Amino acid sequence: MLTSHFMPKLLTGACMLGSVLLIGNACAATSINLSYNGAPDPEKNAVHVFATNLKELVEEKTNDAIKLQLFPNSMLGGEEERMEQTMNTPMLNIASFAGVSPLADEIFVSAIPFLFEDFDAARTFFDEGDYWLALSDTLQDRAGIDMLAVVEEGGFLAFTNSERPISHPDDFKGLRFRAMDPSQVALYESFGASGTPIPWTETYMALRTGVANGQMNPPMYIALASLYEVQDYLTLANIQYSDQFLVGNSAMIAGWDDELRSAFMEAVNEANQNAREANESQVDSRIAYLEEQGMEVIRPSEEDLEAFRTVGQPAYLAWLAERGIGQNWIDMALEDADMGEFND
Repeated sequence: MLTSHFMPKLLTGACMLGSVLLIGNACAATSINLSYNGAPDPEKNAVHVFATNLKELVEEKTNDAIKLQLFPNSMLGGEEERMEQTMNTPMLNIASFAGVSPLADEIFVSAIPFLFEDFDAARTFFDEGDYWLALSDTLQDRAGIDMLAVVEEGGFLAFTNSERPISHPDDFKGLRFRAMDPSQVALYESFGASGTPIPWTETYMALRTGVANGQMNPPMYIALASLYEVQDYLTLANIQYSDQFLVGNSAMIAGWDDELRSAFMEAVNEANQNAREANESQVDSRIAYLEEQGMEVIRPSEEDLEAFRTVGQPAYLAWLAERGIGQNWIDMALEDADMGEFND
C-alpha cells in the first residue's frame, strides 16, 4: 500500500510527461539523472560499475540522444526521496529493497532465503518468471515507475561469525547476529540465534566489541568492510541473491519513440549482462581473498543446505504473512524458483 509520502504528484507541462527529446523549444534537454547508493569506486561498488557502463552504452546506442548524469553516494537523497523523484520527474534510479518496498511490499517475496541454488536459477527467476512480471506491472500501476533491470551487487549472501564454524542450523544456537531488517531477525531466531538490527555503518564495531557475533553479506562486502578482521568463519550457504533494482519514470519512457526506447533497453540489457559476467567471475577470487586473510571457509553439504532451507524458509514465510503479503505472490515465486532451479 502506498504511503502518503509516496503519493504521486500531478505532472504538469510537456517536459514532465516524459520525453527528453525536443518537445517545443523549452524542452530540448537530453540529460537524465541516474541516482544510486555507494561510492563512485569500481573496486568497492558493483552498482557503480553497472551505472558507468550503462551510461556509456546508452549514449553510444542512442547516438547521444540520451545522456546520463550519474549521482552516486545517494547525492540526490535517501532511498524513499529518490523513489519519489523517480515517480514525479524524468529520471532513473537504482533502488534497494528499502526504496521499492514502500511502493510494492511484495518485492520481499523475491528475497525468500535459500530460494536459488546458483546464479542461473536466480537469473531465470527474474528474467522469465511470472512473479517478477506481476511485480513489475504492480509497481508501474501503483507508482508510475518501470522496473528495468535486476542489478547484481556481489553474489549470494553468506554467514560469518567469530565463535565457531557453522555448517548446519543447529550451530547457530546461542549466537548473536547483526540483522539488516526484521526479516533477518526472524531467520536467525528460527535457527536458535538472536538477531538485532544494526546499521551497516555500525556493523564492524558491533562485531569487534561482541555486541554481535556474526552477520550475513556477500563476500564482496565482507572484504570491502574488512569484516575478516573481526570474523573468523565464512559459511557459503547461498542465503539470498544480492541485488538492487534499476527503475525509471514510466511517463518518460513511454514518451520516447519506438526506436529510441528500443536502443535504450538494448543498452540496459547489455549493461546488465556485462555486470552479471563480471560479478560471477570474481566470486571465487573474493572467497580466496577472505581465506588469505585468515577466515575459515565452510561449504555446507547438500543435506545441510536442505536443513537450512527447511528451517529458515517457514520463518521468513511467516514474516511475509505478518506483513499482509498475499499467498498468491508467494505461490507464484516458489513455482518460478522451481522453474529456475530445475530447468537445466
